[in-house]
Amino acid sequence: MVKLRLKRCGRKQRAIYRIVAIDVRSRREGRDFGKVGFYDPQKNQTYSNVPSILYFLERGAQPTKIVHEISKKGLCEELRVN
Repeated sequence: MVKLRLKRCGRKQRAIYRIVAIDVRSRREGRDFGKVGFYDPQKNQTYSNVPSILYFLERGAQPTKIVHEISKKGLCEELRVN
């Protein structure tokens, strides 16, 4: 099963998270299928690649609770611009 979840990047005390499509059995920093965005909690910035998120969701990927909340904000902003 594929999930959309956060993958930690950055340095100590300055975490930045990538939103990735990854197998459920993989660890947090494991190999992913694709990067679909990023989230910076300190600057409260989000970038979502809407077509790739929709691609994975159509094929049965399940977002985690946090990714769902982040992408809901990001998708609404992206869809308003388009």
